[in-house]
Amino acid sequence: MAKAVAITDQCPMEIGLNILGGKWKLKILWQISKGAVRFNELQRRLEKITTKTLTQQLRELEEQKIIQRTVYPDNPPKVEYALTEIGKSIYPVLKSLCDWGTNYQTCILQE
Repeated sequence: MAKAVAITDQCPMEIGLNILGGKWKLKILWQISKGAVRFNELQRRLEKITTKTLTQQLRELEEQKIIQRTVYPDNPPKVEYALTEIGKSIYPVLKSLCDWGTNYQTCILQE
């Protein structure tokens, strides 16, 4: 399981990096920011992620209160992941990072 982030012992940048760090979390959050999504759909969108890794990353984000997992009592059970209110506040950061990446890519390709 994810280590609990000790918010009183870290600088704000360190807290953000601990929550968002890693290969997959930003990609997962970007996909979930588009609306609630089911596990299999999320895995399809993130083509190369393994089931184990996606499960682990989703659990960590849920423990950190960035996303919420909702189970519907259908048959078979339906599970959706969505951003929490605090998770929604990350969207402008994700959008800015995406815009920066686009601008950077354009600049590099023009060289």
